[in-house]
Amino acid sequence: MTDKTVLAKAVLRDPVHLLAFGGGAGLAPKAPGTWGTMVGVVLFVWVGDWSPHWYLLMLVILFGVGVWICGASSRRLGVHDHPGIVWDEIVGYLVTMYAMPVTIVWIFVGFVLFRIFDIWKPWPIGRLDRSVSGGLGIMLDDLVAGLMAWMLLQILLYLTSTV
Repeated sequence: MTDKTVLAKAVLRDPVHLLAFGGGAGLAPKAPGTWGTMVGVVLFVWVGDWSPHWYLLMLVILFGVGVWICGASSRRLGVHDHPGIVWDEIVGYLVTMYAMPVTIVWIFVGFVLFRIFDIWKPWPIGRLDRSVSGGLGIMLDDLVAGLMAWMLLQILLYLTSTV
């Protein structure tokens, strides 16, 4: 068996890995973070019209649970922030989409902005990625990437609604 087959079996058998790997999206051979973000898109379509209070509560819960899940999965794999751990991308995208309209245009723009910040890792995202360890470190850089993308998205929403 190949290392990928062993990993896939471990992910599919262990509920912690299954959640951390976004239900298996993180097993994608190319761009697992992008596939994990797609899981976030599907979730946003489902919860995007929730009231801002419930949506924010969901984000807080998903972030807190994610710190534990990502940390536990990382420890079990023996790799800090394994590329297949995508719970952080899911939550980061959902942060990006806070209080945004559930339309194909905004979903796409939010997706692109979040992926740019998550991949590019401008300050302070890159510094957090390098300096904070464990589950908190895995989650924190994507939270900040989501917040930066959210700020830009809110500006774009404001500018397009006043035209």
